[in-house]
Amino acid sequence: MSELRRSLGLTQATALVVGIIIGASIFVQPSEITRQMPSVGGIVAVWIAAGVLTLFGALVCAELASAYPRTGGVYVFLREAFSPAAGFLWGWAMFWSMHSGIIAAIATVFARYTAYFVPMSDGGMRIVAVGVIVVLSAVNYCGVRHGGAVQTIFTAAKLAAIAAIIAAGAMWSGAQPVVVGGAPGEVTARGFALAMAAGLFAYGGWHMVTYAAGETRDAARTIPRALAIGTIVVTICYAGLNAIYLRVLPLDVVRASTRVAADAADVMLGSGGAALMAALVMASTFGAVNGVILAGPRVYYSMAQDGTMFRWLGALHPTFGTPHRAIVVQAVWSSVLAATNTYGALFSRVIYTEWIFFSAMALGLMLLRRRPDYQPSYRVFGYPWVPIVFIAASLVIVVMQVQAVPRDSFIGLGLVLIGLPVYLVWQRRPRGN
Repeated sequence: MSELRRSLGLTQATALVVGIIIGASIFVQPSEITRQMPSVGGIVAVWIAAGVLTLFGALVCAELASAYPRTGGVYVFLREAFSPAAGFLWGWAMFWSMHSGIIAAIATVFARYTAYFVPMSDGGMRIVAVGVIVVLSAVNYCGVRHGGAVQTIFTAAKLAAIAAIIAAGAMWSGAQPVVVGGAPGEVTARGFALAMAAGLFAYGGWHMVTYAAGETRDAARTIPRALAIGTIVVTICYAGLNAIYLRVLPLDVVRASTRVAADAADVMLGSGGAALMAALVMASTFGAVNGVILAGPRVYYSMAQDGTMFRWLGALHPTFGTPHRAIVVQAVWSSVLAATNTYGALFSRVIYTEWIFFSAMALGLMLLRRRPDYQPSYRVFGYPWVPIVFIAASLVIVVMQVQAVPRDSFIGLGLVLIGLPVYLVWQRRPRGN
């Protein structure tokens, strides 16, 4: 087996986009948006605006994916636009913190909500988190078709549940009075920027479908369509859910809640709402973990094929046609992070740096447009303003993070930049390793 099997169609690719983006945060966390915006209308507007900016990033990714429909996604784009070192830094940060950390984090959320139905200790929850990583890694080990099927099923269930919540909230008769406008002067430029940054973080993961381009049928057409459809669907879901939260609950309750969806369900359905929402969060996080597990090993496989990672990671399973060794290595490290509960410090310090890479990716598109050999089958609508706006938004997120927690931000950036001397040493090693 020397080539990946193209088993993912438009439905599976779109489910990957939607399923990865919609994890747990939209259901459980108090939003920075509600703390920064003074009105219901402003809050919903920020969610929509964040969705539009996410769509801009997805369109940038879509053009690059149509030009380079290869396994590896962002890694490939950065390598082609700048240098192999830029791609290596992305893969380095992915493995050690960004990607493995998010697997561990979402698996831990799944375990915490499992404990709602089966009470367990902290140690028990860590075992469950590791267990879900191992199980879903095994599913994806056995074929991308299996992983894609799991993704489609859980994404469909998640969307059906969200649609039911929105419909129930729209028909609910005890709505809170809605104040669309805010008091003059309450919205500041800093507050709006913080709200947008929080919204954009909630849309994270949209780019991961590009990692599996080598296993997507007609990837040059399918991935751009999946990115566009998926981000639009997520934007509708996010705006709809937040509109319902704000219709059912007072604004102060939404701001303070640590489980806003469960609180809204309790109001609409009584005490059984919490159990319903716990089940929904479990289904949502299970699907999200599966999508992230499916996507990541394709980057490590591509790096191994290029010689920027151990060659043995680029092997494909002779029966299943999957990058099985990369899947196993990812599962082991993610399980270590989940079992030791060390993912939090790594992930929170490093995750903001992906927006530096995103801005570089959009800049790379603008540089690639000048090359005569650059031949995408899809071109970004609204060029050059779409990538320019996306670059600006990405850099705003980075600046806000550095201002908020400068020490952790510089530590995180340092962890990423450690990859550069590693890359230089790696390039000098004897070939064939």
